[in-house]
Amino acid sequence: MVFWIAFWTSILHELEHDLIHGLYFKKNKWIHNFMLFFVWFFRPLTLNPWMRRYWHNYHHQHSGKVVDIEERGVTNGEKWSLKRLLITPDLVLGFLLRFHRLQKEILDEHRKGNFSDKDFKKLRQTILFGLLPFGIPLTFYFYFWVIIHGLTYFNLLDLGQNASFQLLDSITSPIMFVFVIPNLIRQFCLHFITSNMHYYGNVEDGNIIQQTQVLNVWWTWPFQLFCFNFGSTHSIHHFIVMETFYNRQLIARRAHSIMKNNGVHFNDIKSFSRANRGDFEVL
Repeated sequence: MVFWIAFWTSILHELEHDLIHGLYFKKNKWIHNFMLFFVWFFRPLTLNPWMRRYWHNYHHQHSGKVVDIEERGVTNGEKWSLKRLLITPDLVLGFLLRFHRLQKEILDEHRKGNFSDKDFKKLRQTILFGLLPFGIPLTFYFYFWVIIHGLTYFNLLDLGQNASFQLLDSITSPIMFVFVIPNLIRQFCLHFITSNMHYYGNVEDGNIIQQTQVLNVWWTWPFQLFCFNFGSTHSIHHFIVMETFYNRQLIARRAHSIMKNNGVHFNDIKSFSRANRGDFEVL
């Protein structure tokens, strides 16, 4: 059941992405906003989609740069280590463990004029409210839930006869198995793929050829299963922004042929060891 839910919520992620670009019911605000809330509610560990819209559009303008908040938030540009592995699915933990370094980088960009006052204000709002009311409480409760059940399983804590615990567990365990654990699996797969298929660091601003690679090597298929083949098709989106996620699947083979002929990289696995830097001429 957990994996089945993870698969279907991966489709909801793609639906949210298209909604952010205004591809469905753009002129009917009620339906459009209802759909945004619907896909957020069933993926409660994710960023508020109305706030994400700002950072996703910003991502298209500054993909691969220090100020690409969306991709930096899901570990793009980090050196591969146990730390990156742990924070890949978890936006809250990733923020807490990298706060001081990312803060310094963004402040430096702000002083250089690469990050405006408006962007800075929006970032503060996103940090304070972007993962409320769902993401932060559910993330912390997940770790509490795992610790309590782990201690109970190894007989280090005996709550079996505690009526209050039994009542609480009967309510929260279904939430964990339906909303939280499937989305942690889905987010790990999506964040692993997207953070490694987007290049970081030596990307020329606005150079779409350098922003992404197509990442569809055979061993990525378990990850692709839970992010709707993102690694194979998302690069197409950088070239044809206003195209639905299902159409990208249909045109992928032809699009890949054109992209390869025009210099887009395919399965540049060595970029994993370069903290996602492309092997372009240093700019």
